[in-house]
Amino acid sequence: MTTGLWELVLKGIWTTVQLLVLSSLLAAAVSFVVGVARTHRLWIVRFLAGFYTEVFRGTSALVMIFWVFFVLPPAFGWQLVPLWAGTLALGLTYGAYGSEIVRGALGAVDPAQKEGGIALSFTPWQRMRLILLPQAVPEMIPPFSNLLIELLKGTALVSVMGMGDLTFSANLVRLALQQSAEIYTYVLLIYFVIAFLLTRVMRGLEKKLKAGVGKAPERKVTVPEPVGAGVGVVGGS
Repeated sequence: MTTGLWELVLKGIWTTVQLLVLSSLLAAAVSFVVGVARTHRLWIVRFLAGFYTEVFRGTSALVMIFWVFFVLPPAFGWQLVPLWAGTLALGLTYGAYGSEIVRGALGAVDPAQKEGGIALSFTPWQRMRLILLPQAVPEMIPPFSNLLIELLKGTALVSVMGMGDLTFSANLVRLALQQSAEIYTYVLLIYFVIAFLLTRVMRGLEKKLKAGVGKAPERKVTVPEPVGAGVGVVGGS
């Protein structure tokens, strides 16, 4: 490929990385807010959070991108740039999946931990911040890692808006060179490298968060000597 075409691909990679970072931040915020709301003591809060989750899990991310980019502007009289439209659609969609991860991890915490917080007169927010989240967050990392990889692959959907991400740029290069196999092989490898790096980062984060969680301090255990040990038994006939 020529230098100009490589520059086009590099710009597409940068756009994909920007979209991935922004939409993952939005998805993470939505995941924790909605996931915690799913465990709220008020039924109306749980209902609204559950309604949001079911709506966004039950709709296509591609259709949501179309809706945000093409339907909202005529309805509200403003237009989102493709980057922010993609961020909003992907963040809200994948945040619904993430909220179930948060809800499940919070529900898996030993009930005795919650009861201990109540016995200590902690407020609900203190129990969540000091007891539940420190134990639940490390368990969220593996499923969040998978969700982040799915989000990376989902960024390719924004090419339908004409946004110059990696997939859109690769398609332009393919049209220019008429070399589909070579170009799309490069694209597959680029997505794989980004996904591999994300996986390594998330594994490192998981190890760091799990270090020391649930481990009792090391103590030297002294085994008592059996009664009669070292005392010879004299037998006679």
